[in-house]
Amino acid sequence: MRNLSPRDLKTYLDEADPAPLLLDVREPWEYQRVRLPDSRLVPMGRIAGALDELDREREIVVICHHGIRSRQVAYFLESRGFQDVINLAGGIDAWARDVDTHMPTY
Repeated sequence: MRNLSPRDLKTYLDEADPAPLLLDVREPWEYQRVRLPDSRLVPMGRIAGALDELDREREIVVICHHGIRSRQVAYFLESRGFQDVINLAGGIDAWARDVDTHMPTY
């Protein structure tokens, strides 16, 4: 698992081809409040049941509020055979502070 800061991830996403899956593991109310464009919501508690819906060959960026849940999910994905997993260090909160300062925070 790689950990990328929001700025490093922004640069990476701007250049990535194909784009990785942006997997948001927060709760639905959090996702409704603020999210990255084109991200997919699968709350942390539902990840185990959604493994068959995820492409093991596709790069996945895991996102949460502060980077703690996403890191746990990233480790879980790796333990289940996913090999190209990135954790957004600091989560969506750090993204809002460092990349998109117009993004709401909570």
